[in-house]
Amino acid sequence: MSYQQSDLDRLNQAIASGVRSVTFADGRRTEYQSLDQLLAAKKVIESELLMKSTAKSAVVRRRVPFYRSGL
Repeated sequence: MSYQQSDLDRLNQAIASGVRSVTFADGRRTEYQSLDQLLAAKKVIESELLMKSTAKSAVVRRRVPFYRSGL
C-alpha cells in the first residue's frame, strides 16, 4: 500500500483534533485505539514518504552488517 502526502495531512489533523478515526485518500477508514497508535502510524507514513523522495534509482542496495556472533 502506497501512502501519499494527503494521508499524512489527514493523520496530522486527526492527531491535532483528538479523533481516533481517519479516512485516507483511497477511501480506507481506520479506527485507532489510542494516540500512541496514531503517532506510530504517522512515523510509518513519514518514513515511507521519505524513502520515496530519496530513492535515486530502481535498484536499492542496502548494506547489512555481518556479525560473527550470529546475531
